[in-house]
Amino acid sequence: MQGPAKALLATLILTASAAPTAAEAPFLSLPLDCTLGQTCFIEDYVDADPGIAQHDYTCGLKSRDGHRGTDIALLSDDAMDRGTAVLAAADGVVEAVRDGVPDRPYSAEIAAEIAGQECGNAVRILHPNGYQTLYCHMKRSSLAVQQGQQVTTGTPIGQVGMSGQSNFPHVHITVLKDGKVVDPFAPEVPAGIEPACGTGSGTLWFDPPIYGRTGLFTASFTTSMPRLTHVQSGAARRDSARPDHDLILYGFAFFAETGDEMQLTATGPDGAVFTHRLTIDRGQSQLFRAFGRHAPEGGWPKGAYTGTVSLVRKDKILALRQAKITVE
Repeated sequence: MQGPAKALLATLILTASAAPTAAEAPFLSLPLDCTLGQTCFIEDYVDADPGIAQHDYTCGLKSRDGHRGTDIALLSDDAMDRGTAVLAAADGVVEAVRDGVPDRPYSAEIAAEIAGQECGNAVRILHPNGYQTLYCHMKRSSLAVQQGQQVTTGTPIGQVGMSGQSNFPHVHITVLKDGKVVDPFAPEVPAGIEPACGTGSGTLWFDPPIYGRTGLFTASFTTSMPRLTHVQSGAARRDSARPDHDLILYGFAFFAETGDEMQLTATGPDGAVFTHRLTIDRGQSQLFRAFGRHAPEGGWPKGAYTGTVSLVRKDKILALRQAKITVE
């Protein structure tokens, strides 16, 4: 959540003076009924860069410019459809709820329609220590709490969705104190103040999730084997293809290590197109891997195709991205 989502925060948080600077006791638990590295993963952290660039609290790449929370993602839309509970991260009282925002991938076409509702279906909880937690992008009609309700750590408050400014199933949790965003992984550094890379002390998590710097910049379809420069620039990406085109899926990774696995899977109107797993033979700061199929006799069936690229290390999911292409 970024950009216009800041306007939503203005309506959902209490405004006040300053962010905390003193050490605070941990009080947060994982706000999702999932297992990190198996059924979910952390996609993005709070943007710790006060300027137009972005980096997470370790000065790594896992953030986006202006990102004001932590994104914990599911592995598939199917997992969202089956229902995955969003949990209260700590004891508190529900201050605000919003429901009724549709679950659908965000695009420029719906930006005006959801203006002021970029957080989607949401719950805000006030905790006894004065912190607030805001949970965004929940599934429409899944909210299980009401304003004024007392909750305890682990209380289901709704389900993971894709409402508001979201294009993958995840929960975005923003932590606030005195109206200011706090990074729960580096609470002694107010958001937007440049931290010393890798030296952040303290945490608001009882059991802090392990940080890993490896991730995926993107996953995309293309119709011919791309070059690295075209992958880096985005020129390789294709949103549509002819029935006689090759269909190639690629993943563009950062800080992949030797022995990591990249898994590439594509499905289309008639089901599975391919599944391919490969091992990274030499770790690099940036690399891409690709796999695809030639068009079958008679061409690809027309319709929508979905690609999924994941990075795995010793059976732990590090990152996952999806891609779309339409055969016309």
